[in-house]
Amino acid sequence: MLVSRPTIGICAGLSDASWGVWSQPAVLLPLAYLTAIQSAGGLALMIPPDPELVEDPDQVIELLDALILAGGSDIDPAAYGAAPHRETRDTVPARDDGEIALTRRALELDLPVLGICRGMQLLNVALGGTLLQHLPDKVGHSEHRRNPGSFEGSEHDVRLTPGSLAARVAGEEMHVTKSHHHQAVAELGDGLEVTGWSAIDDLPEAIEARDRRFALGVQWHPEADTSSLLIAGLIDEARAYRAARVS
Repeated sequence: MLVSRPTIGICAGLSDASWGVWSQPAVLLPLAYLTAIQSAGGLALMIPPDPELVEDPDQVIELLDALILAGGSDIDPAAYGAAPHRETRDTVPARDDGEIALTRRALELDLPVLGICRGMQLLNVALGGTLLQHLPDKVGHSEHRRNPGSFEGSEHDVRLTPGSLAARVAGEEMHVTKSHHHQAVAELGDGLEVTGWSAIDDLPEAIEARDRRFALGVQWHPEADTSSLLIAGLIDEARAYRAARVS
């Protein structure tokens, strides 16, 4: 029997972690992502890096009604044909490979996809785009990651294109966001367009594929903002996808 809630796959990272007397490599996601999915009526399914998914992403994709590409560590520059910058750190190629395969297959099937921060960058890389590896070199400031490890005082405005998916889901064309990143989209991937720009410096902060039902990347963190409508908007689309799939 199918579960009643739409199933939202969310890709998780690998990191060293400590709990109790243990200190080991672990699969991690901030709880805020899972809480946001659950609060909006979705069933969260964490997807760890898995080599088999690189070759056969349908093993997971067939279980899902939507896919979230979460934030996390820097993407390995080898994924977009670049040498690493000295500030590019903590890359996990196994995570990148799996998420790229899942993203490409999800887009082929028109499964709803939301990329958050690193996830927006991953969406771009999956479609052949490139990244700026350290923003202060480009924009001359660190306003996009004011307090490393915290969203305190991280807010800034993003201008969204009228009528775009980003504006429709956010519910406004000037959107206050919580930001925490030091990399960004450079060359756009195939089929993507920029539909949001930082009011600080015109940095691209939202990208989308207009020919897909819901394929959106945002450079900010809606899971850290209880007033954000983005994850709820994704889950509404996931319900529609699910209804069409089971009808």
